[in-house]
Amino acid sequence: MPTIALGSTVAVARGAAHNPGPRPDARRESIGTRNPVAHAPASRDPPPPLKPSESPHVSALRTRVHSTAIIQPGAELGEGVEVGPWCTVGQRVRVGEGCRLHSHVVLDGDTVVGPRTELFPFVVLGVRPQDKKLRANAEELREKGWFDGEGNWCGKLRIGADNEIRESVTIHGGTPYGRGITTVGDRNMFLAGSHVGHDAEVGSDCIFTNGAMAAGHARIADRVILGGMAGVHQFARIGRFVMLGGGSMLSQDAPPFALVQGDRARLISVNTIGLKRSGFAVEQVALIKRVYRMLFWREGRLEDRIAEARAFGRGDPLAEEILAFVESSERGVCSPRDRSSSPADDSESRT
Repeated sequence: MPTIALGSTVAVARGAAHNPGPRPDARRESIGTRNPVAHAPASRDPPPPLKPSESPHVSALRTRVHSTAIIQPGAELGEGVEVGPWCTVGQRVRVGEGCRLHSHVVLDGDTVVGPRTELFPFVVLGVRPQDKKLRANAEELREKGWFDGEGNWCGKLRIGADNEIRESVTIHGGTPYGRGITTVGDRNMFLAGSHVGHDAEVGSDCIFTNGAMAAGHARIADRVILGGMAGVHQFARIGRFVMLGGGSMLSQDAPPFALVQGDRARLISVNTIGLKRSGFAVEQVALIKRVYRMLFWREGRLEDRIAEARAFGRGDPLAEEILAFVESSERGVCSPRDRSSSPADDSESRT
């Protein structure tokens, strides 16, 4: 990908477009700061390199920006950032060191992208969320600072370090109708076409497979895998190390360490393979299975089953994590698809 040093930042700030050498019969267009959309240059040859920028918002000359990219005044690019063709970076955006924006990436709103995160073509982060109330109450929200004077959205989006965000992923910032912020942890992989809605929370080391979507206000813990085209309902929670099968529609909470699948998603078993691959000891997996059998595959009142499982766990942190999740659920927890088939007994279970 052809890149150049940060001369284009100054050109945009002054409302002038860098001319990459169009054909003689091509009409030259200017680029205004309030309309960061430029006509494609007629020439397909790479533009000549520009001189390094003296912009105060750039931390080092090693940061490189393609001549067709638009970096709005006020945006901050860390050391070693690479911005590819036709990207747009809004005035409130901060991009951490070592990030790479491949091409046609749009960053807007009050967005922070952590170090070494890689954004592939057509990623869109931080634009106005898909909530009808935001347009209906635009004047009121503008007075409260959620829109700026030019009508740009100012919701907060915070993305951690070392994430890989693939083609056409969309992640929206917070709104006044939720937490006010959307957060994404570290080392996540968002495959093509996946989505994270406004006011959501995503932990670290998660995988959103192609087309997987988490609706607004969803809360997803660490090491979760969403299968292809899986959907997570608004306000639903997913515990650590959950595997949500492809095509599933999750409308209730998925407890930690679970394998969940279906429409509407039901509890299948413990995510045994995922736990073992993540380094859980055989004894730990056996304990989790036993707690699951007590909670989900036995009859009786939930309060009684929780008390029995807590007595069995004897304060074990994994058992307490499951029990605390179930006790704090507001939407209800996924029920087993088949109560006659519980997780297999293990000889390592406590007596």
